[in-house]
Amino acid sequence: MSIFSWRFEAPDGSTVVPSGAPTTPFPSQADAETWIGETWRTLVEEGVEQVSLLRDGDAVYGPMSLRPSE
Repeated sequence: MSIFSWRFEAPDGSTVVPSGAPTTPFPSQADAETWIGETWRTLVEEGVEQVSLLRDGDAVYGPMSLRPSE
């Protein structure tokens, strides 16, 4: 069974841990994507510029900007 998690990055590409970061991994990609869809605005306010979705520690996709496209 795979586990999914997010890697959070600051504008300079360094890894950050926002205060609202999940403390346990997600059981599915859909759960992880739902969570990011519900919390991305708060993450941006905390200095997160981009995220990568990880499955068992390996990148599924990303980095993906959290900034809205213009």
